[in-house]
Amino acid sequence: QVQLVESGGGLVQTGEPLRLSCSVSGRTFSNYAMGWFRQAPGKERDFVAAIDWSGYTTYYADSVKGRFTISRDNAKNTVYLQMNILKPEDTAVYYCAIEGSSYIGRKYDYWGQGTQVTVSS
Repeated sequence: QVQLVESGGGLVQTGEPLRLSCSVSGRTFSNYAMGWFRQAPGKERDFVAAIDWSGYTTYYADSVKGRFTISRDNAKNTVYLQMNILKPEDTAVYYCAIEGSSYIGRKYDYWGQGTQVTVSS
């Protein structure tokens, strides 16, 4: 059974950093692309960032480009989201997801339970 477990969420002030982690089990992690999404209250879930199996190819939403960095450690079966210069509008539940292929194609088949990030002004 494939499981994704996010951690690292919390309450921070505007401008502070935060790093999210997502640990994956039940699948050969290094074979698959990964993504981060977020959902704010009353809004749809939005794409944040994605990374291919190797870690060399990444994509970001325009709203986080230059502030967030996605990375992965295939030896630890973990994907990270380093979030810098956080803003109140970054407040959301953050989800990680695993693709069904090695390359970024936006076709995610398993999701984590989410971790809350709250940025106070």
